[in-house]
Amino acid sequence: MQTPLSILPLSPPIKVKVLNAGFHVFDDVLQVSVLELSREAGLSQEDALEVLQAVRKEAGADGGAAAGDGASLTALDLLQNEEALTRIVTFSSRLDSALGGGLPVGKTTEICGAPGVGKTQLCLQLAVDVQVPPCFGGLGGQAVFIDTEGSFVVQRVVDLAAAAVRHCTLLAEDAEQREAATAFTVENILSNIFLVRCHDYVELLAEIYLLPDFLSGHPKVRLLVIDSVAFPFRQHFDDLRNQRTRLLSGMAQQLISMATKHDMAVVLSNQMTTRVQGGQSQLVPALGESWGHVPTLRLLLRWAGSQRQATIFKSPDNEEATVNYQITMDGFRDDDRSEQPPSKRPRTLAD
Repeated sequence: MQTPLSILPLSPPIKVKVLNAGFHVFDDVLQVSVLELSREAGLSQEDALEVLQAVRKEAGADGGAAAGDGASLTALDLLQNEEALTRIVTFSSRLDSALGGGLPVGKTTEICGAPGVGKTQLCLQLAVDVQVPPCFGGLGGQAVFIDTEGSFVVQRVVDLAAAAVRHCTLLAEDAEQREAATAFTVENILSNIFLVRCHDYVELLAEIYLLPDFLSGHPKVRLLVIDSVAFPFRQHFDDLRNQRTRLLSGMAQQLISMATKHDMAVVLSNQMTTRVQGGQSQLVPALGESWGHVPTLRLLLRWAGSQRQATIFKSPDNEEATVNYQITMDGFRDDDRSEQPPSKRPRTLAD
């Protein structure tokens, strides 16, 4: 039996417009985009997006209950899943080591920090690193990069890609690696990064809700980057805090669902804001405390004098740790200026 739209917790004016436009059941709405629903029902894009969010949320809840009937996981199953978890290297061996091998696939990671500390550089680095061939310890995947600030610089990606290509070429030792290195070119790396430019929160949310269809047709996508997630939501919401919280909550559920269902890493960069507590001001990640529960892993990039430091300050799997890093022409790398040289170990991608 089709689920009627009348059960949705929408305001009466919105519900009347949707029903009068001929949308009566969930499937009717799921077949159209935000812009089509807005045009056909005479709604603003914000209201159309709210309708689509409500439908997807209810449909997802019903589907989840159905899928869970008669199925269960044991603690051993979960442990085996965690041990089999794939990761994306950052090319900083110390950060990768602290993270247990790199950023986890199938989970959400937030990269926080002040302007100019290297958040976008790390995001671009990951979009290249996710494509490293499997014989070199990579995933051989593709990336979707959602740019909300206009910070995606293609020439910088060319620099990072060229460095990764040189690195793999130097590491190639057997026939399989040499063949893979031949196909691992700057042109192929650029062609496997799908770039989306979003100018406001409506475009960002619409893109996220349309992504599942794109991902179904592109199963090699193993990384989704949003740089930055905060920028669109720090405008136009001065008097609409509850609406912002509701939209962020719906977006978070969608991102977590995509990470799990499509087995990809979701990486979100976030800005910093000032919070006054106890008469003192401090810098904290933007979007509030409730948003802080969304990412599985949170990294804080910051300046310590003239050095850059990356700190793991939220992780269910890793201890809190701080490592020094630097941004070079080749990309995101270790900073050894004040640290002891690493002990001898096998060569890795981050060496």
